[in-house]
Amino acid sequence: MHHHNRLTKQQLHKLIQNKQITLAGWSKGKIYGLLTCASGRHKIHRENRVFFKDEAQAQQAGYRPCFYCMRQAYNAWKAQQKDPVR
Repeated sequence: MHHHNRLTKQQLHKLIQNKQITLAGWSKGKIYGLLTCASGRHKIHRENRVFFKDEAQAQQAGYRPCFYCMRQAYNAWKAQQKDPVR
């Protein structure tokens, strides 16, 4: 996981070009999504934005998929959250 406020613009671009970053996340809400997600790009402050190499890394860090840009992954995550005991 990379924290946005610890990266220079050049470092960030290089990590994206080298596919070391493919997803962005919101640390306060523990949500991750596509780098192109309009919801994440404009509403997350730099100090609360993190980046991940892939979904496995984001999920391992305890983040969930974005409802807007990753609807299928979000629906799968949501289905797993239901109480299986009922």
